[in-house]
Amino acid sequence: QVQLVESGGGLVQAGGSLRLSCAASGRTFSHYAMGWFRQAPGKEREFVAGISWSGGNTYYADSAKGRFSISRDNAENTVYLQMNSLKPEDTGVYYCAADLFGAGTVRASFGYWGQGIQVTVSS
Repeated sequence: QVQLVESGGGLVQAGGSLRLSCAASGRTFSHYAMGWFRQAPGKEREFVAGISWSGGNTYYADSAKGRFSISRDNAENTVYLQMNSLKPEDTGVYYCAADLFGAGTVRASFGYWGQGIQVTVSS
């Protein structure tokens, strides 16, 4: 079992920045890939970014490339999502997720999810 708790969300103006954190517990954190997803009102949950167990490989949705950065600290059992140049369309509930068996790129492989945290970007 893996437990995930997100923090760092909130309200920010367009063009601003936020850093989300996700603290993991349960299985050995450095043994699995992690990812961030988001869900806007009335829309499906979508992949934002993924990172391999070592942090050596990262993956981004086109909407996140150049603005968001995913990283992890295996000593602290935490994964981060640095979000810069935020836009109103980035508004949504952000979820971190654990992929115990894959590379952190396929949604179906993510078997554990946090409760989600709200990010609101005002125009």
